[in-house]
Amino acid sequence: MNPIHVIGGGLAGSEAAWQIAQAKHPVVLHEMRPVRGTDVHITDGLAELVCSNSFRSDDAEHNAVGLLHEEMRRCGSLIMKAGDAHRVPAGGALAVDRVEFSNDVTARLTDHPLVTIEREEVSGLPPESWRSVILATGPLTSPSLSEAILKLTGEDSLAFFDAIAPVIHRDSIDLSKAWFQSRYDKGDGADYINCPLDQTQYGAFIEALRTGEAMPFQEWEMDTPYFEGCLPIEVMAERGVETLRFGPMKPVGLTNPHTGGKAYAVVQLRQDNALGSLYNIVGFQTKLKHGEQTRIFRAIPGLENAAFARLGGIHRNTFINSPRLLDEGLRLKADPRLRFAGQITGVEGYVESAACGLLAGRFAVAEQLGIALLAPPGTSALGALLGHIVGGADAEHFQPMNVNFGLFPPLETPVKGGRRGRRDRRAAYSSRALDALDSWIRASQLEAAAQ
Repeated sequence: MNPIHVIGGGLAGSEAAWQIAQAKHPVVLHEMRPVRGTDVHITDGLAELVCSNSFRSDDAEHNAVGLLHEEMRRCGSLIMKAGDAHRVPAGGALAVDRVEFSNDVTARLTDHPLVTIEREEVSGLPPESWRSVILATGPLTSPSLSEAILKLTGEDSLAFFDAIAPVIHRDSIDLSKAWFQSRYDKGDGADYINCPLDQTQYGAFIEALRTGEAMPFQEWEMDTPYFEGCLPIEVMAERGVETLRFGPMKPVGLTNPHTGGKAYAVVQLRQDNALGSLYNIVGFQTKLKHGEQTRIFRAIPGLENAAFARLGGIHRNTFINSPRLLDEGLRLKADPRLRFAGQITGVEGYVESAACGLLAGRFAVAEQLGIALLAPPGTSALGALLGHIVGGADAEHFQPMNVNFGLFPPLETPVKGGRRGRRDRRAAYSSRALDALDSWIRASQLEAAAQ
């Protein structure tokens, strides 16, 4: 039985390999680390989380990404198994201990009898003898492979930028100024550390961001745009004084117990590991030089003596024009033996990338087993996300997309407006999605093949 080859051991590649192996088919997972490193990875572990440690909302009833979590769980997702096993407090979100999460994914794949892990770089397009290949090389696709994809597809660009937030040692945060609280007391009610700023402090902070020295672009990076959902804070500050106060620094749903009042702006930190010894600054992706980061961030009340476990950074991301290049099975129209999965397809976010890997793995193994596997229904989160990237988006202006209810077909029965109506509408979307997803799983025959 010829193996399916998966190139890239990130979230999407790991999930794709797991889905294939669970369907009783051999798979070879190719990961170039540690033979060839990247600008942002620090280990050779599979599914290493290099940006945030959050998979965002885990509310399956009222949030599209939470719904995607639940659909993936029902499909036997490895990423969700490991995420649930190593979650850390994060209010209504699913955040994980990034080290233990990666270790778990690596161990499960290493121990699987049908998974072979090859530590090597696949330079250029894979050999013709590999009849079924999933390219899940993610945002850090090697230059040689990127060039080969460009040549094969006739495209002229595969890149944009996103950025990494800093991580701080918990015991260096001054809790005589900061405090524990989740917005609107969600989750355990104290899942975040909050650092308050008054109007003067906020104004000084914005000015510091605007005038702080950033890392220069390399010549080959000059025309690469940022992804709008992951802007560096200094870029947001340039867009207007109030931009951050209505973004990651919004003060709503919080009361400072030291004063009994509301702050003008708030910096939130979220637990980054199971021990609770590390916290990352939420939404603080940055391209500022490291010296500037320590100077500016230590001006935030409560962070005057902050000890940084990791400072922020930035890296070039890579994605293809999926609506133009891929069919509904994630196959490359120009060479159908090649499938794409993960961020390289233009999905944005950890969970979306893993979901794309889940679909690619299922499509690939079904094809090898002679099973006619249709795409998941468009009313499901998996189907809505897939539909967007392979045809629903405008190919002329294609940009990375997170899962959201705007990608779903309208409800057959309208729901009244207003805040309550919005929650009811989302609940209706979710109920419809899970019913459709369950029917798709039953019809797929993959679960029967795995028995």
